[in-house]
Amino acid sequence: MAGRLVNVVAILAVVFLVVQPISASINDELSPFAAPYLDALCKEVECGKGTCKASLDYTFNYMCECEAGWKRSRFQDEEDLKFLPCVIPNCTLDYSCGTAPPPAPEIKEPPKNSSFYDPCYYAYCGEGSCTKSLRYGHKCECKQGFTNLLNITAFPCYDQCVLGSDCARLGITVAKNTANNTSTSSSNNSGNHASSSLPGSFVWLTILIMSVAMVPRT
Repeated sequence: MAGRLVNVVAILAVVFLVVQPISASINDELSPFAAPYLDALCKEVECGKGTCKASLDYTFNYMCECEAGWKRSRFQDEEDLKFLPCVIPNCTLDYSCGTAPPPAPEIKEPPKNSSFYDPCYYAYCGEGSCTKSLRYGHKCECKQGFTNLLNITAFPCYDQCVLGSDCARLGITVAKNTANNTSTSSSNNSGNHASSSLPGSFVWLTILIMSVAMVPRT
């Protein structure tokens, strides 16, 4: 019995060694014919703040190469998630001003067959719900009071107060900066109104004093 098991394992090992180079050779031979398909594929893919790279060697035949400061998910290890769009900012997200963030989707090993691909299965929309828009694309429909990052529907929905000041370096409008500027502007305007109303008040005070002084004393 043990001898048969050893023979089976040996046969499987030989088959694997034979099939692997054949598979690689087939991919090489198909590459010229697949070029139009790969070129068209990246036109359907939404990579967010990333660039689409198409190849028969990738999961779903493409990957998103992220720009500096952007991630594909909230997970540390993204080795198996390169097909996801780059929509997560790598900056401070402070949820102390509101509710805790919704949990990231539980992403298991992606299926190899693209017919099983559902972008909403993997997408993180934050405070929003996902709707499939293209074969490889999606949009996040935000709850009331929340907005898509960068005002792009493929990006997650956040409350503006969550975004830290360091997010501004990624081109993200930060509400805290706007609030500070508004507060400063209001203070300046209040000071201007106070100073502009001072001369009028001074004139009336002078008239009152003079009127009292002119009253005949008995």
